[in-house]
Amino acid sequence: MMAVIKDPVAVLDYLFDWSEWLAGDGDTIANHNVTVPSGITMNFSSRTTTAVTVWISGGVVGQTYEIDCHITTAGGRQDSRKMEMHVMDK
Repeated sequence: MMAVIKDPVAVLDYLFDWSEWLAGDGDTIANHNVTVPSGITMNFSSRTTTAVTVWISGGVVGQTYEIDCHITTAGGRQDSRKMEMHVMDK
């Protein structure tokens, strides 16, 4: 699981990258779903053929949030990746 530190006032983009996993077979990301727990806000998410970008804001100092990104590929494969987001004053 990937871990990041986020300031509570920051509004930043975070990347879930499947390019190595998809390399070589021509499969691409066809759909994605990002889930965030209460207390933190997903402002926007988008995808390319190999990655998902999610914009996150908010959070409470001292809290840790688990962000989940689930994809389905054009070839029908599915995978999920998680990001542990620690909120701290920077």
